[in-house]
Amino acid sequence: MRIGRPPAQRVAWYLTPLVVCVLAAFSCGEGGDELYGPESDLVNECANPAAAWIWCDDFEQDRLDSYFEYGDPGGDGFVRANGVGVADSYAMRVRFAADQVSAGGLKLAFGRTPGPYFRPVDDGTADYRDVYWRMYLKHQAGWTGGGGDKLSRAIVFAGDEWSEAAIAHIWSGNSSRDGTNESRYYLLLDPASGTDEAGNLQTTRYNDFDNLRWLGIEQGATPLFDWDHVGRWYCVEAHVRLNDSGAANGVFEFWIDDALEARKSGMNWLGAYDAYGINAIFFENYWNSGSPVAQQRYFDNIVVSTEKIGCR
Repeated sequence: MRIGRPPAQRVAWYLTPLVVCVLAAFSCGEGGDELYGPESDLVNECANPAAAWIWCDDFEQDRLDSYFEYGDPGGDGFVRANGVGVADSYAMRVRFAADQVSAGGLKLAFGRTPGPYFRPVDDGTADYRDVYWRMYLKHQAGWTGGGGDKLSRAIVFAGDEWSEAAIAHIWSGNSSRDGTNESRYYLLLDPASGTDEAGNLQTTRYNDFDNLRWLGIEQGATPLFDWDHVGRWYCVEAHVRLNDSGAANGVFEFWIDDALEARKSGMNWLGAYDAYGINAIFFENYWNSGSPVAQQRYFDNIVVSTEKIGCR
């Protein structure tokens, strides 16, 4: 079934977010929403971390210095803000200006890394081969244009020049402005390998596209970014299990609100490569063609774990 914009959204396509929200009969105020009451356990979730958790950030404390990179290109575009999170708590607020491509991001390192620049949030000794990560994600009511491409990825960094042995991208389909690509309303799994099938590292830098081995896309089931789904919080969790040496048994899957959306299995992520494990996760705001209008989205309650995290 085709997922498109309803008549009101087609009229509002080139209008301001305020007018878009009025036409959609949504409230445009910043803040949490009615799905999570003021006593929500999520607000101070990190006060009681599970034993399997590698990292937790509910943004009630300022932990931004713990990320090895925090990007806010506009100075007030991607910031920790009060009243915009789950149950009106703290969260990261993202502001895209019209035509803006990069609106900032968070880069988290953990486990053993290939250089001191990748500052791990744990003791930096583990080689993780099985990792879950979860975020709460909300797009403002009236959000338009699709998912805005980049959202998150897990990485096996192999060198201090940012060479990558494996990348687990979870992002939207192409958010082009011509309105023809309906995959822009969905999250996709798009795994890539930076090794050959035997496990010999091929990449020499970040996003070394000429030397990546793409393993096939799987699209989620929910049009998370269409007119009927924006304006509320969603719990998005992803899972990567690297393959065993000599086996094609790697897994990549994700859930929305604890319902499985897409899964890839039987993958040869990186052959026999074992110099490093999964050692970074990025949370991104990068719109390849630029946001069509000025608009906002929000991240809250990020957790990285060696076991399934789940939603609350």
